[in-house]
Amino acid sequence: MAGRVEGKVALVTGGASGIGRGCAERLAQEGATVVVTDLQDDKGAQVVAAIEGMGGKAWHMHHDVTSEQAWIDVAAAIKAKHGRLDILVNNAGIGISGSVLDMTLSDFQRQTAINLDGVFLGVKHSIPLMRAEPSGGSIINMSSVAGLKGSAILAGYCATKGGVRLFTKSVAMECANAKDGIRVNSVHPGIIETPIWDTIMGTGEPGDNARPPRAQVLDAMTAEGVPLGKKGYPEDIANGVLWLASEESRYVTGAELVIDGGLTVK
Repeated sequence: MAGRVEGKVALVTGGASGIGRGCAERLAQEGATVVVTDLQDDKGAQVVAAIEGMGGKAWHMHHDVTSEQAWIDVAAAIKAKHGRLDILVNNAGIGISGSVLDMTLSDFQRQTAINLDGVFLGVKHSIPLMRAEPSGGSIINMSSVAGLKGSAILAGYCATKGGVRLFTKSVAMECANAKDGIRVNSVHPGIIETPIWDTIMGTGEPGDNARPPRAQVLDAMTAEGVPLGKKGYPEDIANGVLWLASEESRYVTGAELVIDGGLTVK
């Protein structure tokens, strides 16, 4: 089925790589005009070029999701250029691992600022744009399986992703009460091949010999804990995001879409 989000305007934060890039490209393939925001301007421009190369529509903005003024500027730019926003994918995030005893307060606060404050600011400044259209919109907040269960080395990360989960449900109820046509859902990826694992695993730059390559570590984690026996890729998450963004999920709000190969079933 083509054109599942034809004519819609979508904003994808952290859209320069990983799951964000996968979501941006998938939404563009199905007809959305995609605003790709990220701190990585060069990579953001590459995503836009790739989307345009396949006949899609996209543009990029530099965006620090922890800054309220940056969110105000992004919302104003979208309003000036398109007059509307139909889809928000709150994807930008980081992962910091380690014992809670060793984690610094500054690292804990930085992770919270990006993973949780950024989602709050995105919702706050996107809903008015969505309410400008009678059709409402779809907000998709990227959580994690770490937002559903704890991990001994990811206490800070779990706290942020668990926060995203319940924040999503609360905003879904607020929008439902307002009858504004805005649906709000969270997505919970499992083991997905993306660069975020480099920071979670503590690896440095590509080629760092301190630990095995990312793919090798993820393969081992998958073999041990994923019932389907294989890791996921950004397109697996992007397909779920596309469904939540489309009218096919018109009766879905406040839900948790878990895409993890069965990891959390155990």
